Amino acid sequence: MSAYLNTRVSLYASRLWPDAALDNLVGATDEALAVTLAQRGLGQLALNGDHLAGQRHEARSLEQRIITQILDETRVLIRPLSSEARAFLTFWTARFEMSNVKTLLRSKMGDERPAVVLARLTPMGAFGRLDNQDLAHAEDVGELLRRLEAGPYAGIVRHARHAFEQTHDPFNLDAALDRAYYDGLVQRARLLEKTAGASFRQLMANHIDRINLVWLLRYRFNYKLPPAQVYYLLVGSHYGLSGSRLQELAALESLEAVLAALPSPWNEHLSGLTGIPGVFARMEHVAAEQALQVLRSGAPDIARAFAYLILRERDLRAVRAILRGRHLGLAAADIRTAMRRNPAGVN
Repeated sequence: MSAYLNTRVSLYASRLWPDAALDNLVGATDEALAVTLAQRGLGQLALNGDHLAGQRHEARSLEQRIITQILDETRVLIRPLSSEARAFLTFWTARFEMSNVKTLLRSKMGDERPAVVLARLTPMGAFGRLDNQDLAHAEDVGELLRRLEAGPYAGIVRHARHAFEQTHDPFNLDAALDRAYYDGLVQRARLLEKTAGASFRQLMANHIDRINLVWLLRYRFNYKLPPAQVYYLLVGSHYGLSGSRLQELAALESLEAVLAALPSPWNEHLSGLTGIPGVFARMEHVAAEQALQVLRSGAPDIARAFAYLILRERDLRAVRAILRGRHLGLAAADIRTAMRRNPAGVN
């Protein structure tokens, strides 16, 4: 184990937010909110000077600041890591660069000027692997995909390009990028599972099972896609919801039937739910409880670091909901609903 990493994780863990502390932010004064954020290492989120440029700009700036905070903390945590553990946490941050890739692709579909799209991209700092200036000046979507396919995310983009060439549907492009990214994450996690232990594997299982089930429900019952296409868009998995299980679930005709057919323990956790947002919230709550157990345990250092990052990102999403809600003048009850801290069906 790395003494540095475990000490750093333990220090960072003091920044995590109990539900009551987050709840207090909803009605706090601006001064009290700024002090509380600073005490938990988030002083930069209290900066509100850019709100004069409009709500859309403010929301984007807040999102960028939150991602920057996540990247900064991840950069500190990977310092003592090497080999597969370092590769895994580095690839974990690539989710944000994939969002930049989607923004670049949409900009080409909408014929936006390069300067406009570049201002919308999230700075990746030391984790950035793409030449955004070069990509933003590609002539069209096809040229952009070819440039991306020659870069560090070639394996991810190759599948997406094939999907787009077949249908020219932006949805298929986004879905293919998402699936290929998470396939890559699972591959990197498998290299760690023997040394990182059962706790790390359970964190990954909860994460990938949640992604696959929520995607399955959305694709099947919101977008009305056929079972075969739904299954094709899901992440290849060796966790609780295996590939064969997902194929069976995708063939069912209702959300209720899918939930009833889930294996243990998901069938118990999700019993009584009637909507996809509730499924997501309940599964996220279960994953957060598991991550907190790992963080407080003597699990391998990479597992504790991963658990912390899962919990920290969840906290920051709740803080984002509070800050946006306050900026928009939403009622306290609406802000608390947007925070999604309690599992669906639990008061």
